[in-house]
Amino acid sequence: MLQDDMSAKHCLVTGASSGIGMQIALGLAKQDASVIMVCRDADRGREALDEIRQKSGSKSVELFLADLSSQHQIRRLAAALKLKYEELHVLVNNAGVVMDKRVMTEDGIEMTFAVNYLAYFMLTNLLLNLLKAGAPSRVVNVSSMAHRSARLDFANLQGEKGYNRDTAYAQSKLADILYTYELGRRLEGTGVTVNSVCPGGVSSRLWENSNPLINYFFKTVMKGPEQGARLPVYLASSPDVEGLSGKYFQTREHLKFQHVKTQGAICKTSPATHDPEVARRLWEVSEKLTGVSSPVK
Repeated sequence: MLQDDMSAKHCLVTGASSGIGMQIALGLAKQDASVIMVCRDADRGREALDEIRQKSGSKSVELFLADLSSQHQIRRLAAALKLKYEELHVLVNNAGVVMDKRVMTEDGIEMTFAVNYLAYFMLTNLLLNLLKAGAPSRVVNVSSMAHRSARLDFANLQGEKGYNRDTAYAQSKLADILYTYELGRRLEGTGVTVNSVCPGGVSSRLWENSNPLINYFFKTVMKGPEQGARLPVYLASSPDVEGLSGKYFQTREHLKFQHVKTQGAICKTSPATHDPEVARRLWEVSEKLTGVSSPVK
């Protein structure tokens, strides 16, 4: 697989302490990129950092700690990154959760919606100036085919009228794709591209808060995180997709795709993702919930 020259590029990966996130960070480090890992847990983060450095042979791997359910910590992370870096070339929004019960964050926001979607919105918008300075640069939002079962219910975005784990997860992934498409439209001509990707069913820590039977199923039946990371790494680094923006990719085991070399597929998303009025309304709601106004209009 032909890769772009990544040796002078700063690449940030959230949720990098395990699973797909760790494998994405490792894949980019193996290409000599300067990798910035964002992890919630200090001990797991340091273990992953040591492992990535050892397996890649790269010393250009750094660890930043942030709980992405906390808007204060997201702002603190963005401020620290702006102090250290003048430009950013790749942002992979990967961190996610699945919650069996409705849990609220310190900001009073339902956890699934906060981590799986609002954290993407906040961090990307807070770092857009770094991404513009590093253009051509890329944003890769890890989403899911689960979005196909969802519709965006603005009266129940956070499970206010009744919480269901699968509905909450699917809705957060639908929001990710709506945001990807809307941000892609707003970033036209800036040199910053944004795409979303479904890595397929992957065994990871994502399901650790689910009941033991579901957790066991995902650990034993689904593919490993190394396989799941291949397409996100490809989107973050390959010249094959240079300039492509506002697209959704799935792995090759899924149907109805348009080939992009041999690594993945540009796929159609559900009709619910293509309503610009819904995307605009979601953007406005997101600005109100986060207090972040985007530098692009």
